[in-house]
Amino acid sequence: MPRRSTKSRPARSGASQRQLRAGELVRHALVDILRHESLADQALNSVSVTEAVVAGLNRAAKFLRGHLGRVIEMRFTPSLKFVHDSSFGAAAHMAHLLDDPRVRRDILAADGREDG
Repeated sequence: MPRRSTKSRPARSGASQRQLRAGELVRHALVDILRHESLADQALNSVSVTEAVVAGLNRAAKFLRGHLGRVIEMRFTPSLKFVHDSSFGAAAHMAHLLDDPRVRRDILAADGREDG
């Protein structure tokens, strides 16, 4: 019968602590770069992050990676790929639904309170 190792290995469920720390480091550095650098892409001048902004960030990814490599202390600078996060739109939609007076009335009624 083959001998089994007594060392238990934790189940992999998502990113490791090291990956999470590196991601935070990259995010903070990118915020500083975007705050201080002038980017030629007009899509990046908007305040809200739309799909056009994501496309603009992907067009500027090489430029941003170059600056990122100079400001973070990592052996390798990761490639950058920006993706649209639809959860913000879903959250805004939910907030809009919850602001509906009929929904608010139903929520207050369920809690045993009256609208006031």
